[in-house]
Amino acid sequence: MTRRTVLAGLAGLVAPAITGCAGRQPSVQHSLVARSAARPAGGLDAVIDLSHQVEVTNFGLVRRSNILAVIHKASEGGDWFDPTYGERRPEAEAAGLLWGAYHFGTHQYPGEQQAAAFLEAARPGPTTLMALDLEPNDRRPANTMDLGQAEAFVRTVYRATGRLPIVYTHPSWANGEPYGRSGITLGRAITAASILARCELWLVDYRDQPELPLAWTGRGWRLWQYAGDDEGYGGGSRSALCQAVAGVDHCDRNLFAGGAPALYQFWKGRAVGV
Repeated sequence: MTRRTVLAGLAGLVAPAITGCAGRQPSVQHSLVARSAARPAGGLDAVIDLSHQVEVTNFGLVRRSNILAVIHKASEGGDWFDPTYGERRPEAEAAGLLWGAYHFGTHQYPGEQQAAAFLEAARPGPTTLMALDLEPNDRRPANTMDLGQAEAFVRTVYRATGRLPIVYTHPSWANGEPYGRSGITLGRAITAASILARCELWLVDYRDQPELPLAWTGRGWRLWQYAGDDEGYGGGSRSALCQAVAGVDHCDRNLFAGGAPALYQFWKGRAVGV
């Protein structure tokens, strides 16, 4: 997921963890490494996320790589729309892939305005997964979405669609801990009283054993982004798997907490018991 951010330094991580992929073709050697890289246990490895910085050649090949769902960047802030979102959506759905849209939150615009921009860009249908990308803005720390804006975003999406978006975040960031040299924070920790805690969790944590944010300790994660890659920084020990899906030059990899039937139920907004 191309988010313009680095999650290095959160929770005392030693290795840099980049949530995003920049375009480059995998080498044969890298592909061989990808085949042998160990995948984490405990979920269905069938969800990838993309943006305009990823080269897509064939969504049919993506589907034949045992991928069931794609989450694509739709918008950022209140005035930027991913130029590839609209053209790729029908191609992916025609290939039999479930479709999702995510918004990268910033501080420049109120949460309500960002939600309106996201809905305009994503045009979600009843089976479109919606997601808020809530993390530090590494390139412009002062332009990082705060907790109040995130809550306003979620409330606006819920009022417009009747559905809560899934929230993508790192445990340390969600817990209100300072990030990097800038020392920026979410403003305060997400608590069980926040509307964000009612949303399903899309956890980003590239360690072998992921940590849950405090607000979700009683529920667990629904999606876990376990590997990502951006211009060679890598997404932990499994970054080679970002080049292991046919039809795209690279992607971020996510586990779903459940099997394929539960994944389809979840994407369609129905209750899931897993």
